[in-house]
Amino acid sequence: MSGIFWLASYPKSGNTWFRCFLTNLLRDGDEPASINDLEHTPIASARGLFDDSIGIEASDLTAEEIDRLRPELYRHLAETAEEPLFMKIHDAYTLLPDSRPLIPAEATSGAIYLVRNPLDVAVSFAHHSGWDYDATIAKMGLSSLTFCGKSDRLFNQLRQKLLSWSEHVLSWVDAAPFPLCLLRYEDMKAAPLETFSRAVRFAGLDYSEAQVERALAFSAFDILKEQERSEGFQEKSAAATNFFRKGKVGSWREELSEEQAARIVADHATVMRRFGYL
Repeated sequence: MSGIFWLASYPKSGNTWFRCFLTNLLRDGDEPASINDLEHTPIASARGLFDDSIGIEASDLTAEEIDRLRPELYRHLAETAEEPLFMKIHDAYTLLPDSRPLIPAEATSGAIYLVRNPLDVAVSFAHHSGWDYDATIAKMGLSSLTFCGKSDRLFNQLRQKLLSWSEHVLSWVDAAPFPLCLLRYEDMKAAPLETFSRAVRFAGLDYSEAQVERALAFSAFDILKEQERSEGFQEKSAAATNFFRKGKVGSWREELSEEQAARIVADHATVMRRFGYL
C-alpha cells in the first residue's frame, strides 16, 4: 500500500494555494497549471469520488452511513494508487462511533497540516461562506460545526466535521498517529522557498530548488487571482464573490473590531499562543 499524503487544514488556511503549488511542481510544465485542473490533489470529501470508488450513490445513504464507508474508500484509493497520492481534507481527525478513525493510519503515508492565525481565518472564512463576522466567529468556536451538513439539499461534497478551530488543529497535530509536517500560513508567505521545500522533502519528492522556485512562481497569488477572474474557479463557494481574495497576513486588523478580535482570542488563546499567534 503506497499510502495517502493528507493536505489537511481548517478552511481558508492556505490549502488550495498549496495544492496549486504541488500541482505545478508535479506537472513541472512551462506555464502555470489551471486552478480548475488540480487532478494531482483530489478532495477527500468529493461526492463523485465516493460514488465512483465505493459503487454506491452517496445520495442514497445517510451522512452516518457515508462516514462508516469513508475509511474503506481511503484504503481502496491507497491500495490502487500507482504513485504517491495527495488528498485535500478539511475534516478534523476524528473517530467514528465504533472507535475506528475516519482517516485510517494503514492507508496513510503522512499529513501536511496547514495552520493559519484564526483572526485572519475568520475574515477569509466569512467572505467564503457568506456569513457576517460575528456569525463566523461564533461558528469557529463550535465543536458541532460541519461543512455540507444540511439534509435539505445535495452538496457536491460529503459532510465534513470541522469541530472548533482549536479542536481541529489539535485533532491533527496531537492526535493523528502518523508522521505530520506542520506549515504555518505566515511562514508560507514570509519564507516560501524554505517552507514549501520542507513539505516537499517530507513527502519524499525529489525536485531541485529551481523546480520548487518555478512552481512557487506559477502559484503566485496574482496569477491565481487572474486565472479566477478570467476562467472562474469551480471550487468557489456560491456565497463568495471570489475565492482568491487577498491572501494577506494580518488583514484582520483592517476588518475586525477590537471586540470581535477579543472574542476569537478568548475562544482560542491556548492554541494561538502555542503556534505564535499571541
